[in-house]
Amino acid sequence: MVEPSHSNTIVGWREWVGLPGVGVPWIKAKIDTGARTSSLHAFDIVEFRRRRRHFVRFGIHPWQDTDEDLAVVEFPVHDRRIVRSSSGHTEERIVVLLDVVLRGRSVKAEVTLTNRDEMGFRMLIGREVLRQGFVVDAARSFTGGRAPRGIRRRNRGR
Repeated sequence: MVEPSHSNTIVGWREWVGLPGVGVPWIKAKIDTGARTSSLHAFDIVEFRRRRRHFVRFGIHPWQDTDEDLAVVEFPVHDRRIVRSSSGHTEERIVVLLDVVLRGRSVKAEVTLTNRDEMGFRMLIGREVLRQGFVVDAARSFTGGRAPRGIRRRNRGR
């Protein structure tokens, strides 16, 4: 039997994660074992071509109820997916590849872009990320620690 090269890292049902490739060091994410692919709140999504490749430009507001710390980024389009929400609504979404830092570990993630303004979390972490050596303890939160106080206050719109 082949031993895994990493041990499983325990995460709670919500965690602070980092998105270094988009300049967002802290964003509160819900860990969602019901979702296959991770999802990120994005707006002003514009597709374009550069040197015969498809790209997407989008904005990110990492904090709930505020537009502080806006990040506008461009990434190659990795894929397109039809995603069914928990309410049964289907939507075609653009998929990009992002580095996600969860519990101090950086993993590559396929992330769909959608408007999550009405949702409680700006990001969902799905099973594809969790299969990279994470185990969810649904009774715990923020096992990787909390963001600094100023970041938490900004996330609450203060």
